[in-house]
Amino acid sequence: MEKLILFDFDGVIIDGMDEYWQSSLIACEKYLKSPEIEKGFDINREVSDTFIAIRPWVKYGWEMVLITHEICKKDEPLNNPKRENFIKNYKHNCQAILNRNSWNPYILQRSLDNARNYQIKLDKNAWLKLHRPFGEIKNFIQRLQINGIKIGIITTKGKIFATEILHQLKIYPELIFGYEDGKKVDIISRLIKEFEIQGFIEDRKETLMKLITKKKLKSIPYYLASWGYVKANDLLDIPQEINVLKLKDLKDLKNILAY
Repeated sequence: MEKLILFDFDGVIIDGMDEYWQSSLIACEKYLKSPEIEKGFDINREVSDTFIAIRPWVKYGWEMVLITHEICKKDEPLNNPKRENFIKNYKHNCQAILNRNSWNPYILQRSLDNARNYQIKLDKNAWLKLHRPFGEIKNFIQRLQINGIKIGIITTKGKIFATEILHQLKIYPELIFGYEDGKKVDIISRLIKEFEIQGFIEDRKETLMKLITKKKLKSIPYYLASWGYVKANDLLDIPQEINVLKLKDLKDLKNILAY
């Protein structure tokens, strides 16, 4: 079978913090129609420290809109004193906010997608420039392809947006999967039937922990990208099935391919 290496996207190939914040602000201001947010608020404000602190807990794009909404509320906004309590019960708090506003993830994801489409139509290049690539990863991918190894991207971003960004960076993976394609575990379960998967590089420890419990996926080498949106304790108590990867490790293909 052909050899394939899989990559997460946000936090592994690109740092998109500025774009997450900008698009989430626009989603709240233009599309969410929440009475808890003042219309016409500044959508060009600097990235919130609270947003940056909570980002490592985010799994799906819609959660960023929810967090931004809480930060920008007129009354009792989510700020520094409150954010630690929010983080401690992250999933519960997100669900409580969904319930309180009669929202569902689809509504929030659609508002985020609309915000991105709005920016692309307004000034595509300006939107693309909000994404900062990790140069070491770009070079690594190009060297892998020269050596005949195919590249797959699995992201919780919309496929169309990930493709736009990758092509702008002159990265052309053979396979791209967005949130529309389902859960990562299901995508990888399908791919392992067609390819010899040489590794999966991901910055969410929780995702990797789930994958290593799947018997049919145990043969895949897993790598935790230490440069990504990792939590402070993510690098502690790492199971032997997961390898912590640093950007400097990518200088030598043997660090991955000789696993």
